[in-house]
Amino acid sequence: MSLFGGIIGGFVGFTFLGPIGALVGSVVGSRMSEDRSKRRHPNNLDHQVAFFAALFACLAKIAKADGIVSKEEVAKIEEFISVKFNLEKDQRNFAINCFQQAKDDNISFDEYANQLYLLLKQSPNSLLIFYELLFELAMADGELHPSEEKILKRVPSIFKLSQSVFEELYDKYVSYIKNYYQVLGANENMDFSEIRKLYLKKRKEFHPDMLISKGLPEELIEKAKNKFIEIQEAYEELEKKYEK
Repeated sequence: MSLFGGIIGGFVGFTFLGPIGALVGSVVGSRMSEDRSKRRHPNNLDHQVAFFAALFACLAKIAKADGIVSKEEVAKIEEFISVKFNLEKDQRNFAINCFQQAKDDNISFDEYANQLYLLLKQSPNSLLIFYELLFELAMADGELHPSEEKILKRVPSIFKLSQSVFEELYDKYVSYIKNYYQVLGANENMDFSEIRKLYLKKRKEFHPDMLISKGLPEELIEKAKNKFIEIQEAYEELEKKYEK
């Protein structure tokens, strides 16, 4: 189900608690219905709305980490909204308002990220895709500010990912190193049969259909497709190497 397929309806009775609930409440304001008091548990649409609110809140914290949101970071957010997520007018307004509100609020990156982890903990690969978006934004101006790096280093602990993930994404987005072994979670000492097993496992885990079934909103599927292509490319390049 698309996150924004019924987002306006999702505001009615929205009951999500914590910093994300407060953020959505501040963004939609009077459109929140009194019926929210009648519901005790968030429904599936609530989780999808909460996911996107958390996404743009975390992006806002990264963008503001060095004290100012640069024009390059604004352009990257616009690219996310228009190209990666292909949002329509109302959807775009919701995303921008979440970003603007979170940019200047007193809630920390860690608080938003922790709640995002609770939403997606059953799908660590979805969290990894989200982590890559943070790196993309941090590098929008061509350099990684120490304050941005400090936040990005904390993400694996928050998302319960391997600590090596930071180094992998640092190589990819900051050092611009393509390490095909790293993409597949392999190493140079492995037989090709072992590498193939890892490839098949990764291919299955990052298949867009699999990620949708685990809760990744359709608006992020383009990013998942890019990851899927990256895995395929890494395998094909290593296959050529081992055939020589």
